[in-house]
Amino acid sequence: MNSAIINELFSVKNKVVLVSGASRGIGYYIASQLTAIGANVYGIGRSALDKQSDFEYIQCDLANYPQLHESVDQITAKEGRIDILINAAGISLRSEKNVYSRSNFIDTLNVNLVAINDCCRLVSDIMKDNGGGVMLNVTSIGSKLSFPENPGYLASKAGLAALSKSLAYDLAPHRIRVNNLAPGYIHTDMTDKSFNNPVLSKERTDRMMIQRWGTVHDLLGSVIYLISDASSYVTGIDLFVDGGWTSKGL
Repeated sequence: MNSAIINELFSVKNKVVLVSGASRGIGYYIASQLTAIGANVYGIGRSALDKQSDFEYIQCDLANYPQLHESVDQITAKEGRIDILINAAGISLRSEKNVYSRSNFIDTLNVNLVAINDCCRLVSDIMKDNGGGVMLNVTSIGSKLSFPENPGYLASKAGLAALSKSLAYDLAPHRIRVNNLAPGYIHTDMTDKSFNNPVLSKERTDRMMIQRWGTVHDLLGSVIYLISDASSYVTGIDLFVDGGWTSKGL
């Protein structure tokens, strides 16, 4: 196989890509890097974008369905299609004083699961009209494993993992593939507190086969694989990018 064929397999050039949660962290990095390799990227997120970007950004609360619908319509009106959807949006609301409130649980599920489902449903209708597409939902090692004092986050990510498999089944006849990217501990704003705590950071590193925290760059190859034609026969899977955390025993 020559290099031209390989480049074509992994190309996302001129693809219209929608990235949710693109204001910071994993979402911002993915949106920026896909733009750099030729994709036509639109980012949406609840927060204002406070850094420079080469992709078009629309401030939108995903949990506000009318706002989400309007944002998707805005992109479709301009581009006529959405080829790829990457859902990196998510929140983590830990318990306070060992009490996890009902409101935290509901708020977390509304953003991490209900809003993502809404986004997938809206975009799937567009993809159906255009002959297919690819969806990638960012879950977590918490979709498979238990962690303390954050039941809403774990429930939302486990639910999202199952949702993706359900959508993969339902949307396959329409040539739409749906997969999960499940990161381990990646150093972002969300994890900065534990990363910079020597005790917490070591506890996490000790659980990894590759003895270091991940960076957003560590996710990029897997993202490109799952959204490109290189994975054209792959749907309904969980791809764990976690330094070996989920496979490690003693």
